Amino acid sequence: MGWRYTTYRARYEVVLRSGLLKRKFPVSPAYQQYLTLEGWNASPAKFFFKDKESLTIPREPQPILKENFNNIQEGKLLLFNSVLTDLGTNYDWVTNPDTGFRYDINKHWTEIADYSKEAGDIKYVWEKCRFSYLYDIIRYDYHFKEDCAAFVFSEIISWIDSNPINCGPNYRCSQEMSLRVLNWTFALHYYRNSPVFTDEVFNKMQHVIYWHLHHIYNNINFSRIAVRNNHAITETLTLYLAGIFYPTMPGAAQWKKQGKQWFEEEIAYQVYEDGTFLQFSMNYHRVVAQLLTWGIALAELNSDTFRDVVYDRARKSLFFLRTCMVDENGWLPNYGANDGALFFKLSNTHFRDYRPQLQALAGVLGIETGFTDSYEDVEWYGCRKTTGKWLPPNGVHKFVKGGYYIIREVATITFIKCGSYKDRPSQADNLHLDVWYKGENILLDAGSYKYNTDEATMRYFSGTTSHNTVMLDDNDQMLKGGRFIWYYWSQCKSAVLDEDYMAYTFTGAIHAFTYIKKGIVHRRTVIKKKGLPVWEVRDEIIQAPAAPSMRQLWHIPVAMQDKVLINAKSDTGVVLSARQEEGSYSSLYGQKEQTAQSVFSTGERGINTTIEITNK
Repeated sequence: MGWRYTTYRARYEVVLRSGLLKRKFPVSPAYQQYLTLEGWNASPAKFFFKDKESLTIPREPQPILKENFNNIQEGKLLLFNSVLTDLGTNYDWVTNPDTGFRYDINKHWTEIADYSKEAGDIKYVWEKCRFSYLYDIIRYDYHFKEDCAAFVFSEIISWIDSNPINCGPNYRCSQEMSLRVLNWTFALHYYRNSPVFTDEVFNKMQHVIYWHLHHIYNNINFSRIAVRNNHAITETLTLYLAGIFYPTMPGAAQWKKQGKQWFEEEIAYQVYEDGTFLQFSMNYHRVVAQLLTWGIALAELNSDTFRDVVYDRARKSLFFLRTCMVDENGWLPNYGANDGALFFKLSNTHFRDYRPQLQALAGVLGIETGFTDSYEDVEWYGCRKTTGKWLPPNGVHKFVKGGYYIIREVATITFIKCGSYKDRPSQADNLHLDVWYKGENILLDAGSYKYNTDEATMRYFSGTTSHNTVMLDDNDQMLKGGRFIWYYWSQCKSAVLDEDYMAYTFTGAIHAFTYIKKGIVHRRTVIKKKGLPVWEVRDEIIQAPAAPSMRQLWHIPVAMQDKVLINAKSDTGVVLSARQEEGSYSSLYGQKEQTAQSVFSTGERGINTTIEITNK
């Protein structure tokens, strides 16, 4: 991780354990009027829209909106965009619905553990408290012409009354606090003219919003140095936008100035020159795409601009994600860490469908997407609709910085990971092969499931076992550390993707398993026959130790088992029989299902495999 990270973490731990950090974040500070409702309404700052009454979005009162709203009213929430969970109508905002553990609301946030066996996954508490569900309420309000202001503000005030400033789990993460501020800000503009939006409501909110921003600003280096991922992008953008929308708060000018500079730096560092993202995760890259949409659109509305690098990386991000997208349904490979995050959900589409969010970013940038439909997101953001005939061209696509090699054809997408890590990897998945045929994920990535569960399950989903690549016995490509940590990062040695008139050929090699023995190389060749659903794969291990055998793994949806034929031979021509093992697949966070996991093993140097999709 480098000296900057190491020295910062050492210093941070000293400040944390000495109690000095705690002193920077006072508990339940005395109420102050930082901003009046009259002053806020008089601000010249421009949001996506002025108020509810100014919106001209075509109204479509669809049943799914009413169903979502009714569930929320009854205390049921779709956690992580996957699991409808009954939190109850009197939810206390600090009880984990997965474990029943209730956090101590009087503990300072520095004394709250991110992870513990007793408490379980803290994300189950954070999920409702980020207030992304307000978009379901607001969209129901608009499309059904039913005023939900009283319900929205009662939820916000309930949270404020239940969460003393700088105490409990909901002040533990600055990104969660940032999202709360952004989502409350959206609601404030929508309900600007509501009689329920009183001075009393605003006064409570402005006090807590100020202390959220004070916290984010004074703890920003933790995200920018220790974490350095989408958290830092969210927090720096929030500081910039807070300076625009709450300009008279103490420190607002500094938030705006520093937030903008930091946001630009984070985008330049975290989004690589080819448009790929340092978290090696499709869903977290979509998070960045949404934040870029907010940032670019709101800066422009307020007569401001970012450095050119922000627009460059936004355009390249859009192209990369669009290239990986399956045209039939808008899905992408289930690749990398995925906690179900979709901060600003403004359409009724499936969580795995990226089209609404990418169309919104494209609209802000003035770029065509090739989508035949227009999604509601662009209406809320007030940006140009982008429908048309443009598509990523068929053929080879190389994203060398991120280590992605993609073959697009009319009926297939072949996705190969072969990269070097200069930033922290979360999954041991180098040389993973992901295959899509006619919109179906034939060879799939198992996903993430949960970030805090038993050790064996966590290792399965983050480890090499759940990916379509090879292992040495039961050894992962890298050595597993605690939580999200891997040691002995695998590194790309070489990668080439070419084509001729008959086939596309990828040849890549990585340094892997080096914690077992230095010098081990895994080389993989993938030949994709043009126009045919046939792939030939050769895996070989170079300089392997004498004892371990090579295990080649393939993960196939149960429903597709009869349609996928896989045959393998060793280097000496021995026909290998697949051993069927119990596998799991998690398309959505917190949910898992069984999948077919076929494993070919040999003590020889290589395995030669043919994969064919039949028409059964």
